[in-house]
Amino acid sequence: MTPSIEPWLLSILVCPESRAPLVLEGDWLYSTDPKTRRRYAIVEGIPDLLIDESEVVSEQEFERVMALHAAPKVKE
Repeated sequence: MTPSIEPWLLSILVCPESRAPLVLEGDWLYSTDPKTRRRYAIVEGIPDLLIDESEVVSEQEFERVMALHAAPKVKE
């Protein structure tokens, strides 16, 4: 089951290391900062935002997730 995080809560959560916004993907919150590329687990519906318990993802994984959450381009 995919965790549910209220949109208002997701809009104020940030990466504790870089202060970048987070995006929800599956059971993880991914930092949008390409330098740190951290992801944080959601444990029993609660975001675990401890840096020591986060994971650094590969560049490929980071790019994949960011592409999924990219804003759609508006045609002019």
